[in-house]
Amino acid sequence: MAIKDEKLLVGPRLRRFRQTLGLTQARMAEDLGISTSYLNLMERNQRALSAKVLLKMAEIYDFDIAGFTGAGDAHLVAEVYEALRDPMFKGQTLSKSEAEDLVGVSPNAAKALLKLYSKHRDMARRTTDITVDRDRVELLEQSAEAVEAVRRFIHKQKNFFPRLDAAAETLSDELGLTKREPHAALTERLKDKHDLSVRIVPIDIMPQMLRYYDRHSKRINLSELLRQSGRRFQLAFQIGMLEQRDLIDEIIQSAQLPGREAEGLMRTSLANYFAAATIMPYTRFLKEAENSKYDVDLLSHRFGTSWEQTAHRLTTLQKPEARGIPFFFVRIDVAGNVSKRFSAGRFHFSQFGGACPLWNIHECFLTPDRTISQMIQMPDETTYFSIARMVSRSDGTYNAPAQKLAIGLGCDIAYAPRLIYAQQYNLETPRPTPIGINCYLCERPHCRQRAHAPLNKTLSFDERARGMSIFSFDDS
Repeated sequence: MAIKDEKLLVGPRLRRFRQTLGLTQARMAEDLGISTSYLNLMERNQRALSAKVLLKMAEIYDFDIAGFTGAGDAHLVAEVYEALRDPMFKGQTLSKSEAEDLVGVSPNAAKALLKLYSKHRDMARRTTDITVDRDRVELLEQSAEAVEAVRRFIHKQKNFFPRLDAAAETLSDELGLTKREPHAALTERLKDKHDLSVRIVPIDIMPQMLRYYDRHSKRINLSELLRQSGRRFQLAFQIGMLEQRDLIDEIIQSAQLPGREAEGLMRTSLANYFAAATIMPYTRFLKEAENSKYDVDLLSHRFGTSWEQTAHRLTTLQKPEARGIPFFFVRIDVAGNVSKRFSAGRFHFSQFGGACPLWNIHECFLTPDRTISQMIQMPDETTYFSIARMVSRSDGTYNAPAQKLAIGLGCDIAYAPRLIYAQQYNLETPRPTPIGINCYLCERPHCRQRAHAPLNKTLSFDERARGMSIFSFDDS
């Protein structure tokens, strides 16, 4: 893709990059074919960095342009922006552009601010919960810390682990999954290489589990409630744990996670990644995704995977030389709780709370077995195209119905022409639905769906009038 001749004020980032390479201004200027004084002006933001100079730098020093220009800082900007909207900063609220400036000037300072804010939040939580059993509070805090640490590491890697992808693609080729029935091929692999048999177990025998690896009996038990896509995925997961344990542990060690709980969660996440990459190998999956215009429904049939598995796999197509669309992904339950979220682009989720009720992902529960679409716009005027569908991981019984979940998948509106779901929309003059991060962080006034007052606004009440929302506030 050609880079437009845009100009960037990234002086502090340019200076840090030069210092990291151990270069003087004179040496770098000589490399780039510009004057030392011009480079000095760029480092002090008195001159913009042009696309021409940026491309020359990328050619000479071999680095990722997106990372250098700050495109990779979107998650950090979103987290800083969210933190600075806390009520403790009332009267000193920073704008989104100021958060971007802070990250651009010093990402380490931004990370230090987030760490300090996290400590403050934890202390406030302890104070609030002083009457609750202390052991229980500590356990809850440890769990939250583990989940957030794993989430941050996956975001940092852009949800892409090339060595796991390469190993999975090799295994997929060895098993001939393009020609053979996957369940049979995976079962045979477990038997031939690990002397493990696979058995489908009635719910009466295994009522609380979907998969159990019985080492003593050398058998993998799968619940009869699992659909075929779930059975294949669980078998691929087990192969990953058996054959790629060293690689998975090496990645975990590099992550420097806070404890065993986080390491266990990371190990499961990486084995899940390997399973998906085995059933949906990168090269073939990306090709089919592009050819089908990212038709999740069709891809699910083509690879024998569930809608959730397919949608999540689309977020991992981040190989530098063969990238897919940078999707965001979210999974919520019927109560609006967010149980999984990831953004490969600029879309930012709140660390706490649910999703905006104006986002039609919530309507999925009213339209089962149907994929719905919507154009949405965040308060900072970034616009996205999203699709959503209700799913369940396994089947249920009369006394224990299956859990219902809504999966949302979306991307920046610029990528919408590449999606089959956007064909019915006028993308030249889009009319997106304005949404927020969630009610606590949204400052849009007069919202009919508002459930909570915004955290950093002063409420006002007029006895003579009743607005669209009970929460009225100054939107200045």
